[in-house]
Amino acid sequence: MTTPGAGPPPLPAALLWDMDGTLVDTEPYWIAAEHALVAEHGERWTDEDARSLVGRALLDSAAALVERGGVRLAPERIVALLTADVRDRVRARVPWMPGARELLADAGRLSVPCALVTASWAPLVDAVVAALPAGTFGAVVTGDAVTRGKPHPEPYLTAAAALGVDPARCLAIEDSLPGVASATAAGVPTLGVEHLVALPRPPHAPPGLVVVDTLAGLDVAALAALAAPGPVVA
Repeated sequence: MTTPGAGPPPLPAALLWDMDGTLVDTEPYWIAAEHALVAEHGERWTDEDARSLVGRALLDSAAALVERGGVRLAPERIVALLTADVRDRVRARVPWMPGARELLADAGRLSVPCALVTASWAPLVDAVVAALPAGTFGAVVTGDAVTRGKPHPEPYLTAAAALGVDPARCLAIEDSLPGVASATAAGVPTLGVEHLVALPRPPHAPPGLVVVDTLAGLDVAALAALAAPGPVVA
């Protein structure tokens, strides 16, 4: 909480959500798909290789699979194959992250708009969004809808513009280094939810980043308090 007597901080103008590893625990699906694709081409792919791609634009990840994984396909074809694999797994079971749907529901109750800002492409994103109540997201920015993906700020600037809100008054929810870099470069205060990769913590965290271990038990007011500038007391 913030300094006693200061009153609660204002709610964010919007919540800007990353998807993979933040809203849904799909990173293991991506890793399994990468392993399978590399194995088809007779090469070796490690979990360390896979973790190095978490949060990156998919065409950049595809280039790494060509260079390091020996996958002899065009990058666009690699993305299409991986996306189809993960989409099929999501259709069979959506692996929601703890606390994510509850937080979305609280945002809806408080009329705080939400946007989805993801490196994933539309075929997968559509499958995830279809599993949520209609109207959960006021805007959806996918990796195939931007010119420059994460870590560039374009995805978050695009989402804020689509909602008609000031990026500095929003709150991004991210789990990856490229995602954090994208959001903070766009001037969006960011809540990092540490999952498969470590996120920087004070004194190494960039300005505007606060890191937590989980969204479970957090509502919008709690997020606003965590992200509020100024001294924090127990």
